[in-house]
Amino acid sequence: MEEAVRNHRPGRVAATGLAAALILAPLTAQAALAAPAPAAEPTATAPAAVTPFDAGDGTAQGAVEWFEARAGDTSYEGLCEMAAENAWGVTGVWPSAIDHWNGAVAAGKAHTDGSTPPAGAFVYWNISEYGHVGIADGNGGFHSSSVNGAIGHADSTSYFANYLGWSDPQVPAGL
Repeated sequence: MEEAVRNHRPGRVAATGLAAALILAPLTAQAALAAPAPAAEPTATAPAAVTPFDAGDGTAQGAVEWFEARAGDTSYEGLCEMAAENAWGVTGVWPSAIDHWNGAVAAGKAHTDGSTPPAGAFVYWNISEYGHVGIADGNGGFHSSSVNGAIGHADSTSYFANYLGWSDPQVPAGL
């Protein structure tokens, strides 16, 4: 989502939209005066439910399944924290993976003892100023964005450099 904002060029779109509006405005006004608008017909179907970010179900197993169902998806590149949160059924809790890790440390929920994280736990790396986060598979591996350039699975937390540790498998809530 952030990448879409970075790559968006509003000047071009706005100019095109404005030009079209100026050209079509007189025609639209004349058409509106010439004929009455048709009456809207009632609809029998309810509007479809909108699921922002296609969120997971809020369980550890659901978080793992969310990633498995999206293997190969490149739309979360650069948005690892959003992917991890969406897998747990939320979004917008932490601004970055490193902030999430620092929150886990401050709350006493960070594990740095080398133990195997349980399924659904958050696993963290210090690979940039924003860090990186994924979801543990419970067998020493993890699911994450940026595994071979997309959402994927790696068999070991050593896939990325500078592994920090893991935090409890739970719906992120600012710890």
